[in-house]
Amino acid sequence: MTVTERRATLEDLAREEGKAELVGGRIVHLMATGRRPNRIAGKIYRSLDEYVDATGEGEAYTDNMGFAVPSLASGRESFSPDASYYSGPFASNAMRFVEGPPTFAVEVRSEHDYGEAAERQMAAKRTDYFEAGTLVVWDVDPLAECIRAYRPEEPSRPVIFTRGQEADAEPAVPGWRIAVDSLFR
Repeated sequence: MTVTERRATLEDLAREEGKAELVGGRIVHLMATGRRPNRIAGKIYRSLDEYVDATGEGEAYTDNMGFAVPSLASGRESFSPDASYYSGPFASNAMRFVEGPPTFAVEVRSEHDYGEAAERQMAAKRTDYFEAGTLVVWDVDPLAECIRAYRPEEPSRPVIFTRGQEADAEPAVPGWRIAVDSLFR
């Protein structure tokens, strides 16, 4: 007897408890994060939200925001970054996932996001972000206390921001900056 597993949809994902993404027709649950990574993501969100308030452009989102995208080469159909910015256009139903990729996505490393396997997974997810149309992806490393900013034109050559510098997300978030020191206090 053959049992065929039903392919999960964005509707299924919307009903899922906890943080998850839709990849290859499967709902992939994402682990909860620790105190320090969560606080870093919160500080980035807060700064992005202040930018939105000051400029009236786009929207900033906290952890667990859903972005629905057409099926990518990897099979991915959604993203849920740790913090993000989206410049629109916005769907008429504000209760649903954003339709399209984040303009700027922030992934803050958690305790288990280190090592060769984790590096491969993060690189694959960045590839997905860029295929979907994301302009800048940050890999925020709480242990090394740095930000690696990736852009689609040089996806394997990040700009690295360290203590004493201000990090940007150009061209995704024009004019926005955040002091790296403020994230790693």
